[in-house]
Amino acid sequence: MRKLRSKFALLKANRPDVPASFFGIILGLVGLGNCWRVASKVWHLPAWIGEAIMLLAVVVWFVFLLLYTSKWVWARAEAWAEFRHPILCCFIGLVPVSTLLVSLAIAPYNRTLAVALFMIGAIGQLGFGVYRSGQFWMGGGKPEATTPVLYLTTVAGGFVGTISASTFGYREWGALFCGMGLFSWFALESIIMQRLYLLEPLPKRLRPTLGIQLAPPTVGCVAYLSLTYGLPDIFAQMLFGYGLMQALILLRLLPWLCQQPFSASYWAFTLGVAGLALAPLRFVERGMTGAIEGLAVLLFIGANIVIGSIAIGTLRLLLRGKLFPSSAIRIATD
Repeated sequence: MRKLRSKFALLKANRPDVPASFFGIILGLVGLGNCWRVASKVWHLPAWIGEAIMLLAVVVWFVFLLLYTSKWVWARAEAWAEFRHPILCCFIGLVPVSTLLVSLAIAPYNRTLAVALFMIGAIGQLGFGVYRSGQFWMGGGKPEATTPVLYLTTVAGGFVGTISASTFGYREWGALFCGMGLFSWFALESIIMQRLYLLEPLPKRLRPTLGIQLAPPTVGCVAYLSLTYGLPDIFAQMLFGYGLMQALILLRLLPWLCQQPFSASYWAFTLGVAGLALAPLRFVERGMTGAIEGLAVLLFIGANIVIGSIAIGTLRLLLRGKLFPSSAIRIATD
């Protein structure tokens, strides 16, 4: 019995600390995998590449889910501290959103399991969004804590829920999720822009969260396309255009954004980057021609470079034993 207890104590002591923000890795991987799935149809690229990326995403999601659950069992105080943190709390929304994306990865192979994961993820993201938004509505928040991570409470879940629901044939539910995501985005955008324009610059360790700014218009465009048929209409093109502008602004700010050493926080860019590549691929798949075809090629190559580079950097951190933080609640604010 003592030996068993000692083994559990050793396991607890050596347990990697997985912050909820790490689930953003799954968003980037599944996003890139979806790009390859569509590219294999449009350009006849090898289909196995996209499926290999999807498999990697599912494995990473499963491992992170086990580790994150163990934190609530063995390090509950730390988990509650993350849950109550004014910024880190929003990353918890990535857990159900990543589950929705994993359901898309699994869908071609096991529809029953995929639909079950979709339902769990949809209920989870809706419940979290309602709870966290209700907390924000009661006031008391500090302007300094207003960052693009707020999109993770309702916008990310709404748009990813739209894509997932449409994939499984629940277009009516997809329209409801799209409304949740779209109008939450419009409301939060003005608040976040006011903070960025008028207050002190974001601390260095929070600057990578600006990468999330790219996701609402690009993922929103993909979500809107999943609800419509035929040639992409003017609204879809407008969403994509706004996403392109966000990408150009982030490129202009890249030296300022990357003033801190590389860390897993840079995965915040990847969902938006994947959405920026996936949207024009969907345009081409739906019959659009002209300049969008060239953009689709350039953005697909760019997404592979960006997400691939971040993945390689993350692997290096893992091999050096520097990927997992000693505490999830260590976010510098100066």
